[in-house]
Amino acid sequence: MSGCPLCETDGGTVLWRGERLRVILADEPDYPGLCRVIWDAHVAEASDLPRDDQAHMLDVVMAVERAARAVMACDKINLAALGNMVPHLHWHVIPRYRDDRHFPQAIWAAPVRDVAPEILAARRARASDLRAAVVAELHEWR
Repeated sequence: MSGCPLCETDGGTVLWRGERLRVILADEPDYPGLCRVIWDAHVAEASDLPRDDQAHMLDVVMAVERAARAVMACDKINLAALGNMVPHLHWHVIPRYRDDRHFPQAIWAAPVRDVAPEILAARRARASDLRAAVVAELHEWR
């Protein structure tokens, strides 16, 4: 769809691409390891998909969550499917830490602290292993 950033670009670094959707690593400086699971076709809501596609997308979201938990050593994973700014179906899979910039609030809230650059650098280093973990989780799908 013309003007939709998720139709016109991958939306980040592609970690895995299937026949119906893709998993990307987002460029979010304060949130290393933040992934998005993006439906390829321009659809605004999950309920617009047939049930088997809905189930497939949720299966992929759960696989990305498992990969992020294994690699990122985070305290929590947040899942979000807002679409208010970009009404193209996608899920955010967000590794969270008790000392991250917004915890315990959503990452879109006002920041409550700064995070030391060396902590963020260590998290970015772990995020570099996400591709292998996501691919291993999704090895049975294309």
